[in-house]
Amino acid sequence: MLMRIAIAGGGVGGLTLARILHRHGIDAVVYEREASRTARSQGGSLDLHPESGQKALAAAGLAGRFRSEARPEGEEHRILDPAGRTLVHHRPDPGSFAGRPEIDRGALRDLLLDSLPAGAVRWRHRLVAATPRPDGGFALTFDGGRGADCDVLVGADGARSVVRSLLTDTTLSPVATLVELSISDADRRHPDLAELVGPGNLWCIGVRRILAAQRLGDGSIRVGISLPPDGCPLDTYRSTRALLDVFDGWDPRLTALIEAGDGPPTPRRIEAMPTGTRWAHQPSITLIGDAAHLMPPVGEGANQAMLDAAELAAELAAHPADPDTAIRTYEEAMFTRIHPIAEMSARVQAMMLSATAADDIVRFFSGRPAEPVPAD
Repeated sequence: MLMRIAIAGGGVGGLTLARILHRHGIDAVVYEREASRTARSQGGSLDLHPESGQKALAAAGLAGRFRSEARPEGEEHRILDPAGRTLVHHRPDPGSFAGRPEIDRGALRDLLLDSLPAGAVRWRHRLVAATPRPDGGFALTFDGGRGADCDVLVGADGARSVVRSLLTDTTLSPVATLVELSISDADRRHPDLAELVGPGNLWCIGVRRILAAQRLGDGSIRVGISLPPDGCPLDTYRSTRALLDVFDGWDPRLTALIEAGDGPPTPRRIEAMPTGTRWAHQPSITLIGDAAHLMPPVGEGANQAMLDAAELAAELAAHPADPDTAIRTYEEAMFTRIHPIAEMSARVQAMMLSATAADDIVRFFSGRPAEPVPAD
């Protein structure tokens, strides 16, 4: 009997899992709540790590496609203080893929979607309930009343996972407030800002606040403001004027990133699961990515989601007649792998929004005290 695998969630983790399973001749259907691949912006850029994200793409047979889409120059990283002085400036070797090249989230998602057979992704399918069946597996119910059955259910449905609630009642805790803006066509419309940000990432670090900017492959700049989870209503940060007040006294060359936003700021809460979260194994169901181990967004989330997918797919391919063993083996290895990464992510997040963030982050990146160096 063919094993029917349902993957709830069409982010990079769920799509990577579906792709690798299909390479092994195992059918899987991805149920995605969005209406289409173009229904919304996919966010900023990702640096894919050789030991996780890139490793998963190799297992998916997509390493070559990744190299054609990725931007090794996007690894360039500058850290400034509020006066605009350069604290750190990392330049990657030109054209080198040896490190952690950047790729836009949208480009990575398209790469994965294009690798799947027609019908592998069911759009407009928001999972609202999964009910265990007497003979094993789950009956799935989607928004609007549609249903489906599966033998194995994988929750790849992110921070607010519906599938997670079937395995654990863990609670999420706020770790930051993130406010985002976008600056389109930066080279033409805002050449000074384009030069300031460069081809990669810019972090401007103050006391318990960070003003960051990231160049995307389409020439736009994505601006992100990180603040402590202060309990203020999110509407507080929907005003450009209010954000400029937060950065009062900073170099106007830096706060120009806020003023240049194409539209109003978009604030959201950033949450994380408790470090060390586990659940008791249950047959026919498991989690990957943020559904399994939601961490602060410090560079590991997508990479670990893709590695989860690769490792789960490998176990399911190795035990096609015994998915329970495959899931159990995957979960134990995943829990062991994630624990130190989640601890590190929590430490970095706390460090980034501390009173001594500039000193701590420069030491973290360079191993030396934070001393301003001349701007280029």
